[in-house]
Amino acid sequence: MAQVILKNLSKVYGGKTPVEAVKDCSIEIKDKEFVVLVGPSGCGKTTTLRMIAGLEEISGGEIIIDGQVVNHIPPKDRDIDMVFQNYALYPHMSVYENMAFGLKIRKIPRKEIDARVHEAARILGIEDLLKRKPKALSGGQRQRVAVGRAIVRQPKVFLFDEPLSNLDAKLRVQMRAEISALHEKLQATMIYVTHDQIEALTMADRIVVMKDGEVQQVGTPMELYNNPENMFVAGFLGTPPMNFMAVFVEYENGSYYLNEGSFRLKANMLHDSILSPYAGKKIIMGLRPEDFTFCMKGEVDRTINGTVSVVEPLGSETNVYVSTPTNTITGKISPTAIVHKGETISLLPTMAKAKFFDMDTGKAIF
Repeated sequence: MAQVILKNLSKVYGGKTPVEAVKDCSIEIKDKEFVVLVGPSGCGKTTTLRMIAGLEEISGGEIIIDGQVVNHIPPKDRDIDMVFQNYALYPHMSVYENMAFGLKIRKIPRKEIDARVHEAARILGIEDLLKRKPKALSGGQRQRVAVGRAIVRQPKVFLFDEPLSNLDAKLRVQMRAEISALHEKLQATMIYVTHDQIEALTMADRIVVMKDGEVQQVGTPMELYNNPENMFVAGFLGTPPMNFMAVFVEYENGSYYLNEGSFRLKANMLHDSILSPYAGKKIIMGLRPEDFTFCMKGEVDRTINGTVSVVEPLGSETNVYVSTPTNTITGKISPTAIVHKGETISLLPTMAKAKFFDMDTGKAIF
């Protein structure tokens, strides 16, 4: 397998009004690593993947695969393989023929083709489907065939372009686990594009978060979830998303307080050094829904009080949307807690887990 390095990669689409789809993207993907590019539609993640594959011409920078600059090397000679969102199977060919096709045009000996196809089919659990045509397969089976077609080529790098987006929710969960297990089995370098942050968090060794063509942050799932570098990363990762509140930093009797207007919270002493330069100023405070507990009676400088506007029971937990005069706060509470729409409740935040961001730049305050 291989290391993939992107150095100051950029893509500009011309025309009367040029559009910079990817801006100065630099990422180093280690050998055998599973890296997920994630972000909203139009953030540049698929364009980046297509440039790695050679399907999109680059406007600037370098792509290095296994130590070789591949900027001007055609896709077929880059020793990569790509699994597409729409499977891209030949409808008139059997599963076996679809998986073997790429090897046949490379004039691989028939005996070796047969061995590779059957081994890939065994790994993916589709040995009994080899004689079927794609129209006789379910969505999940077609996706396995598309993955199998990539496996038989034994490329240095596997590229996945939103491969699960056409599957139903249950099958997506199953295929996530199967692709992760496949990575462990093949010990392959894999680059995976998705807009689904759950896929990113559950599958990746490292995540690359993109927005408007720019890399926002790179790190392990837990690094990004627990220590986001800006408000975009903090709000993009997590379901429901992080709550953001504009607060005024007050210093009183040796302690810091965060005054939102409709509530005032005493800061955790761990944050004193972070908040000190912002005394008398406004900042953004972020709290994840799981960082709240439900309590019956509000406590001065400790709780957020409001009216329940929505209750979402999910079985293992309950999401509660609490409206205050200035905001709507989302909290996750125990499924055994009985809460009704229209009821006045108090949410007790775990202030040690609060995140703080600069009001103007949106960057995390460390």
